[in-house]
Amino acid sequence: MTTFEGNFTNNQAKIAIVASKFNEIVTHHLVDGATNTLKQFGVNPDDIDIYWVPGAFEIGFTAQKVAQSGKYDGVMTLGAVIKGETDHYGMIIQNITNAIMQINLEGKVPVTFGILTTDNIDQALQRSGLKAGNEGSSTAQSLLEMISLNKQI
Repeated sequence: MTTFEGNFTNNQAKIAIVASKFNEIVTHHLVDGATNTLKQFGVNPDDIDIYWVPGAFEIGFTAQKVAQSGKYDGVMTLGAVIKGETDHYGMIIQNITNAIMQINLEGKVPVTFGILTTDNIDQALQRSGLKAGNEGSSTAQSLLEMISLNKQI
């Protein structure tokens, strides 16, 4: 039996981050957490490109273009969708989740999902580094593992 698992030993990777500007008080913390983690694991800052899009809905389009460009070993998506009083929240979450999954299934490089889905701004801030860890950092670690695993396949 042979087992394959991603690791953090060789991080010579070109990485794209696609982040939403909407709720930027949260998303800037997510991007900071992601980039700090990537650098901590040895990714050269010159090998990290950040694409800012207007809102979470636009993440799918940009992530697909970036993943198909052939320039990157992996793509990370970061954003924050905060529940409001309308059905808009549910539609955005469902569509962005489906888009990112479809990009993964059709693509040659891994795309990780770092979109916060919270009931309020306080929860989003907590998950972007105040008390409950930083989802951007966790998403960066997942991407590094998936890049490593993808190279082994």
